[in-house]
Amino acid sequence: MTQPLALLLYEKLLPGSQLVNRLQDLGWRVHVIHDGSTLEKAAEEHKPVLVFADLQSTKHPVPSAIQGLRQSKSTEHIPVIAFTSDEALTKSAVEAGASLAVSETAILQHLSQFIDQALSDF
Repeated sequence: MTQPLALLLYEKLLPGSQLVNRLQDLGWRVHVIHDGSTLEKAAEEHKPVLVFADLQSTKHPVPSAIQGLRQSKSTEHIPVIAFTSDEALTKSAVEAGASLAVSETAILQHLSQFIDQALSDF
């Protein structure tokens, strides 16, 4: 059986690396990128089932990258779970088209439920 692929965008080591480990424990393959400007291209190339995006970035505004996914015909169907420790970014992620926007601590504690919710909503 083929493992589903998750695309994970993060810059900060924590919780990014923890999320990679948790996803792999749940049976997911994970492709990591560290620059939001490459999100749409990576999604088109790798065809993930789900995208996880850390909203805090020094390189590229992640809500803009999420919006780019939503505007592209080839990636508009991919659910996006955005996470952050900055509550102000949560609203902008949802407005940009994120399926869910949750806190860093919640993503690790409730990962399975968030995956189920994102996949069922899309």
